[in-house]
Formats: sequence, structure tokens, C-alpha cells
Amino acid sequence: MQYLRNVWYVAAWDDEVASEALVQRTLLNESILLFRDEENQPHAIANRCPHRFAPLHLGKRVIGGVQCPYHGLQFNGQGQCIHNPQGAIPKAAVVRSYPLVEKYSMLWIWMGEPEQADPSKIPDFSCQDPNESYVAKRYLHVKANYVLETDNILDLSHIQFLHPGSLGSSAVASAITSVEQQGNTVISKRQTVGDILPEFLYRQRRIPVGTPVDRWIDVRWDAPASMLLEAGSVATGNPRNEGVSNFIAHIFTPETDTTSHYWYSVCNPLSTGDEGRDRAEAFVTGLTQPFRDEDLPMLEAQQQMIGEAEFWSLKPVLLAGDAGAVRARRVLDKMLAEERDLIAST
Repeated sequence: MQYLRNVWYVAAWDDEVASEALVQRTLLNESILLFRDEENQPHAIANRCPHRFAPLHLGKRVIGGVQCPYHGLQFNGQGQCIHNPQGAIPKAAVVRSYPLVEKYSMLWIWMGEPEQADPSKIPDFSCQDPNESYVAKRYLHVKANYVLETDNILDLSHIQFLHPGSLGSSAVASAITSVEQQGNTVISKRQTVGDILPEFLYRQRRIPVGTPVDRWIDVRWDAPASMLLEAGSVATGNPRNEGVSNFIAHIFTPETDTTSHYWYSVCNPLSTGDEGRDRAEAFVTGLTQPFRDEDLPMLEAQQQMIGEAEFWSLKPVLLAGDAGAVRARRVLDKMLAEERDLIAST
């Protein structure tokens, strides 16, 4: 068993699934259809018609659900066939439905046992509540395993070398770091003192270029791969609460064994008005360049080197900066083993 099932995964940004849209997305090697009903409630069902296995996303929205493009069978958001143009509805004309919750500007899907789908278990991304914050949203498709993405965010020592002109600095190597675990949540903290930032970050922090700063990046990880960063800076010697910080979400969902979906955002409170909205958009746009042009090629190159091998079987050499990523991998492995044992015992 390679994926946790009884956890919440992100399936889409809320606005990716418009009122009349049929959105196909492969999640955990399964083709899923996302759509909204007449009351704007989102639904997720298996994308394969049980008649001749046509992909339902090639069909169309109809009252009450979706219509298969091949022979016209119609299915509602619970996966039940509600219309057969050729007569009676066969009892077996059912597709699997998945619990889907719209929360924190995202659509969260439960791929495991439906009766265990408790929305209170969705990780806290309240910084993305559209009623409280402006959320600047982006998406990337990654040709690498989703846990490699977790490693990348939890070990930010790489920014000195992979992002020297955009995010990194020479002070990264001497950062003060710590890792803690609260239940199955891993928190990795990194702070530099007297740091000289790239100009892009000075503009975002509204600090004069060249000013020595204390810079912090605190990362919270929840299984399987939902991370929230609080990243900020303040002129060296001043307290943190006088600085400028942002919440930055990094959330990954496996598409296949070697490809992933990547949703990320920058959030500012609605109270910051147009200036906060524009700053969030500028920040997430600025982050997209190093994420897309520097992180992704490296992660995809790693994946090619790993191939189909199991990560630990390659006996990776561990460095001090790996502490957070290794802790998260251990937690994920433990949760996978527990879920596997539970399934085997039932």
C-alpha cells in the first residue's frame, strides 16, 4: 500500500471547478470527476462509466448530475444512475462517490473509507479562509513523487544553492534550526541572523535593500503532504512582531507514483485592502519563477535518478538539514504501516 487513504487530500482550488465545468483529475492513480450541482455544491465521483467505461468528463452537466457522452446514462453526485434513456436503470449502474469538502479555498477529497471522513481532520489552513483573507493561488504539475516535494520544503537549506538569486543567501548555512513533533504533525523552524536578502524579498518585506535582517521560515507538515509556512523578516535587533511575514501554503497530492499536483498560495488579511491583495499576487508570482524553473527541474531530475527504487533502499546519506524531512517520512511510514495493518485485520 503506497498511499494513505483515510486522510484528506486536496483535489482542486475551489474556483478550478466552475458551475458548469466537468473537471477530470487523477488522484492516487484514480481518475476522478469533479463537478458542482445546481446548488453549487461540489461532488467527486469515479470518472469511468460502468456501462462501456467511457470517461464521464467528456460528457456534459445535466440537471441532477452528469451525462455520459457515449450512451447517455446520467449519474448524480452520489454516484447513482438517475436516468437511462433506453429504459429501466440497471442495479449495477453505480459509480463510486468520494466525500468532498469545500474549505479554506480548496476542495478536499477523502479517498478512504467514507464513514471515517471527518471534516474536522482537515489540517488548519484558516489563513486561506476567503472570508478573512485574500488568497493568491497557483498550481504546478510536477513529474516527481509527492514525498520528494515534502523533502524539498522541509529542508530549505537548499535555497542557498538552488535559488541564489531569488530566495537564498549565504547566511542559510549558519541558520538556527529546530524540529519538533506534535502528534503526527512535524514543525521545522529555520532562522538566520544578520541576513542580506535578495532584492525581491526586500521589496516584499518593505525593508530597505541591503538592511541586515533576522529572517524566519517556520514550516508545519501534516500527512500526507500539507505544509504551511510562516515566512518573515525584521531588521536585525528588532522583535519579530515588528517585522513583515506571510503565510505560504504548499500542498501536494500524488497523481501517480512519479507525478504530483502542487497547490501553493500567499495570503494577506482582507483588512490590508488592495495593497495587501496586490502584494500577495506579486509575491506568489515572484515565487513561481524559482518554483517552476529551479525546484521542478531538480525534483524531476531526482525522480529520474531514483526511478522505481524505494527511497530508503538507496541508503541516502543524511545531513543536519534533513531532520525535518526525515521526521515527516518516518511519521508517514508509520501511518502507512498502521493503516495497512488495520486493513489486514478486518
